[in-house]
Amino acid sequence: MNQQFLFASAFLGGVFLAIQAGLNSSLGVLLKKPLLATIAASLSSAIFALLFISVFSKPVLNTSTVKQVPWYLWFSGGLFSVLGITLYYYTIPRLGISKMISLGLCGQVCFSVFAGHFGWLNLPLDPITFKKVLGVAAMITGIFLINAK
Repeated sequence: MNQQFLFASAFLGGVFLAIQAGLNSSLGVLLKKPLLATIAASLSSAIFALLFISVFSKPVLNTSTVKQVPWYLWFSGGLFSVLGITLYYYTIPRLGISKMISLGLCGQVCFSVFAGHFGWLNLPLDPITFKKVLGVAAMITGIFLINAK
């Protein structure tokens, strides 16, 4: 697959996540409960995912594939999703979307650099390099500039 297509897809995914965070944080404010907005987002996500699978995919799963998946992988991603999304919906109305997204993205990048370096979460090893350290430093500098008054 073309590298530019993958980069554009990743960028577009980030745009979609920022849009959903903004919309659902508004829902959380109106409901006065960010966790209810998380439930609404999760349920609607499940419905859309099932719809996309039924339209665009061949048979979903077979029994042998399901049995090979460790039990905790069925639930742990959902736990961290609920925690992360709820924190987004809680902080966006208080910080603003640009501050929250910049800080959230910084957390993602910093964690991913370490997770890749140490192979956490069963990820491929991707050693920390000087360029990555410079990139993280540049991002942190950018966050200070975005959040400066």
